[in-house]
Amino acid sequence: MSYADSNISRRTLMSRGVLAVGSSVMAACSTSAAGVSFARHEGIEKGPGCLRVAACQILTYPDVGKSTEKVVGWIEAAAKDGVDVISFPEACLCGYPEGDYWKTARPEDFQKGETLIIEASKRLDIAVVLGTIHWESEKIYNDVLVIDKGGKVRGRYSKTHLAEAWPAPGRTLPVYDVAGVKSCFIICHDVRYPELVRLPAVAGAQICYFSSHESGLREEYKLSAYRAMPIARATENSIFCIMANAPAEAKTLRGSHGNSKIIHPDGNVLLEAGHFEERLVTANIRLSDASRSIARRAADDETILKQWLNDGAKLVSVYD
Repeated sequence: MSYADSNISRRTLMSRGVLAVGSSVMAACSTSAAGVSFARHEGIEKGPGCLRVAACQILTYPDVGKSTEKVVGWIEAAAKDGVDVISFPEACLCGYPEGDYWKTARPEDFQKGETLIIEASKRLDIAVVLGTIHWESEKIYNDVLVIDKGGKVRGRYSKTHLAEAWPAPGRTLPVYDVAGVKSCFIICHDVRYPELVRLPAVAGAQICYFSSHESGLREEYKLSAYRAMPIARATENSIFCIMANAPAEAKTLRGSHGNSKIIHPDGNVLLEAGHFEERLVTANIRLSDASRSIARRAADDETILKQWLNDGAKLVSVYD
């Protein structure tokens, strides 16, 4: 079955296609590799105070070894492009399977895959935010493994608000230094809960890495919200949001819906992928633009929420 045979409206595909084509044209015409889509954000050359980030939009497989091989290949491609940090979709090491998969899944397969990716980070001197799974006290967690440049493991963030039955919910909100920048993390359904980004932003995070494997194109009524929410998380906190989502497979519609993107703190989408393509969505970002001004004002203004927000920010674990 192809997407042409599905129940997706022509309006939706045409509108998303225009965005994808527009972004591609801007990327080709830009004088920098960032390919930004708004005049006020002219191409930024990589240099002091800038970071080159990439969201990797790929489909992976239930076979962890096969997925690991593909992930390492994309890390190598990003390193050749001078990327400092590459992020991957949710549960990227296993293609986000459900059902009976978890009855026979082996922790050692995921541990081996993570080890190979940590080695690639060290060899290529690139930071990696990896959608993966880990077991702890006989519980399964849907998380991201945060690997800094040089293969230094900073830690994990486990998904807080679950949309699936197989994992246990995470219980911590970490902020890690990634390529020298304080960063926070959310996974898929988490994006619907603004406090998961607001509190880390109050605590110092300038970038939110958002790994997802959202519903597919058959559920087109969700697409408007899916695009709006990560933009809101960036704008309402004055920080960058780097969203890595899985694409849709054109023939079967397996996977998600794509639209991985890099979002400026003012809410402008610097670059966005289409529905079906596998690609790196890459931009140079100026860290001084991530002022955290709205998040800081929320915690500093004399309102009835001031104490509540500052107490909440104490729940965030900030790691140097």
